[in-house]
Amino acid sequence: MAIFKGAGVAITTPFKENKEVDYDLFTKQIETQIAGGTDAIIVCGTTGEASTLTHEEHLDVIRHCVKVVNKRIPVVAGTGSNCTETAVYLSQEAQKAGADGLLVVTPYYNKATQKGLYEHFKIVAESVDIPIILYNIPGRTGGVNILPETVVRLCTEVENIVGVKDATGNISQVAKLMSLANGKVDLYSGNDDQILPLLSLGGIGVISVLSNVAPRQTHELCAKFFAGDVEESRKIQLDAIPLIDALFCEVNPIPVKKALELQGADRGILRRPLTEMEEEHAAVLKQAMKDFGIL
Repeated sequence: MAIFKGAGVAITTPFKENKEVDYDLFTKQIETQIAGGTDAIIVCGTTGEASTLTHEEHLDVIRHCVKVVNKRIPVVAGTGSNCTETAVYLSQEAQKAGADGLLVVTPYYNKATQKGLYEHFKIVAESVDIPIILYNIPGRTGGVNILPETVVRLCTEVENIVGVKDATGNISQVAKLMSLANGKVDLYSGNDDQILPLLSLGGIGVISVLSNVAPRQTHELCAKFFAGDVEESRKIQLDAIPLIDALFCEVNPIPVKKALELQGADRGILRRPLTEMEEEHAAVLKQAMKDFGIL
């Protein structure tokens, strides 16, 4: 059974002025997402600035999210690393914290062959008892790409590896993956501008940046498609494109934190090396939010 179906939010991690995690604000963000119809919360991913958190902070953020959500919707914890042993440690601790599933990114910097990727994910998966979604995002991992054959092999041979978040942007590769999948791969879009195309290829949802600021609309985009209302789903997807473009005009999560700040839901504070959004880009983002009806 899939960990979730529909729109999962790749939730941001809010910080105080002194750059410590703001757990009070984080609680409010979680409640806003649940009230907005979000189908799952993905914590400590790219959008959550996990790469700037210490291991202790990383796990504390996961624990806090699990506690606040309290089983109302699934919580998927990002626990990937370029070090297999670190990924095992984070994954085991996230399971102890009560996460419903894990999102494990391809190893970055040191890279790996397809054999190395297979062994890495298999070792991590065998260290826990909860389901795992592979995270394929070559643009963040030095070009490391889990090939369709490797994804299918992992989902077929390793019981608790259940799917993939595909952020390759390569529709042809996704089509090949799903042609080989034989119903064994839960496919989630990792790009907000490709939610509907991936759903049409057999995807079951999205792990979304957009959902941070538009949870209801992102949920409805998926729900309408599943209900057979493809035209309305398409309309939401296309109407959202200018906003999605604005949310990715600088490196994620700089724009989405600015968007949350504009909505009064975050202070917009980032940890270095991320910096404040350029004023001209912020102006475009603000207008796109107004046009989409979320500001």
